[in-house]
Amino acid sequence: MRRIGLLGGSFNPAHGGHRAISLFAAKALGFDELWWLVSPGNPLKPAKGMAPLPARLESARRQARRAPIRPTAIERDLRTRYTVDTLRALVRRYPRNRFIWLMGADNLAQFDQWKDWRAIARMMPIAVIARPGYDDVALGSPSMAWLRRFVRPARQSSDWTEWRPPALVLLRFRPDPRSATLLRQVDPLWHREYEARQVRDPLTRRLITLKE
Repeated sequence: MRRIGLLGGSFNPAHGGHRAISLFAAKALGFDELWWLVSPGNPLKPAKGMAPLPARLESARRQARRAPIRPTAIERDLRTRYTVDTLRALVRRYPRNRFIWLMGADNLAQFDQWKDWRAIARMMPIAVIARPGYDDVALGSPSMAWLRRFVRPARQSSDWTEWRPPALVLLRFRPDPRSATLLRQVDPLWHREYEARQVRDPLTRRLITLKE
């Protein structure tokens, strides 16, 4: 059994904040590995301003160097668009792994807008990482009203493989001001640095190209 954390996102681009939060979660939750699920297209985000998938995957791959982090565009391989479908497919494909879903408090604040969000909660434990400016909204959200009864103490976070879902743990992390939005404002054409037409997926070993 391998303990795998899952963190989804656009990674547009990946940055040091993603890495710092991931390493914190890996220590708190005792992962063997953390997979960054680089989304081909987030249904809740506009396509305008979204860099090509190979560029976003390559930026994630570079940020993950020398860390127990494996970026992947496996959703393209699975042909899934929504998180609930991706997680179901991963559980089927990797039955010997134990997964926990990671998300920031900003995502918890809108979790009730996700497709079949209760099914996600029933599928695997969830770890929520605090984010400045979002915590109060997240704790008062419709999804949290349902999830509150399933919250586990943070001191038990390393025991998450023994939890029966739904199970939620709230993790405190020192504020990190870095964000992909700010990076794009500074350099809207950041992806030109990653102009390679194909990138090999670190998990599936498939070549990810612009033509797919």
